[in-house]
Amino acid sequence: MKSKSLLIVAGIAIILIIWGVSVYNGLVKSEVNVEQEWSNVETQYQRRSDLIGNLVATVKGYAEHEKTTLNEVIAARAAATQTKIDSKDLTPEKLQQFQEAQGELSSALGRLLVTVERYPDLKANQNFLELQAQLEGTENRIQVARQRYNEVSAEFNKKIRVFPTNIPAGLFGFSQKPFFEADKEAKQAPKVEF
Repeated sequence: MKSKSLLIVAGIAIILIIWGVSVYNGLVKSEVNVEQEWSNVETQYQRRSDLIGNLVATVKGYAEHEKTTLNEVIAARAAATQTKIDSKDLTPEKLQQFQEAQGELSSALGRLLVTVERYPDLKANQNFLELQAQLEGTENRIQVARQRYNEVSAEFNKKIRVFPTNIPAGLFGFSQKPFFEADKEAKQAPKVEF
């Protein structure tokens, strides 16, 4: 009788251990997916930063006296490239800082493109047109990378919060990942004037 009870307890313990290992491995895989998608986001922002250097150099040749706008783009690019987040230490606050730096760069880049409107020769320049098309494509890639990051973060966050997975997730220190959110300025429609 004792040996039968002992076998049942041992069997339950083995099942729980196997379940725990399986849950842990699943959580690790999900967290690695989040880290990978975060790396993809950073890669797209880096691509944009690299293209902006070329764009500024091209515009500089045509619009030498537009130094203020060019300097704003250069400064915003420098700030954006200095704002780094380790994928293992993603917090809402750090993600907010990252988004703010990237938002400032987007704003400065927008002002640069408005400045370009004053230079018809530049607008027709093949190098400029190609860089502008690459930047537009990069902005789309950034949006896709951010969306994918949010999707895998949501999946991970669900896993660590749902019972019974939340028990080993808490024991092993898995924590929720922050999401990219729309910029505060995006809530208001842009004003178009002719």
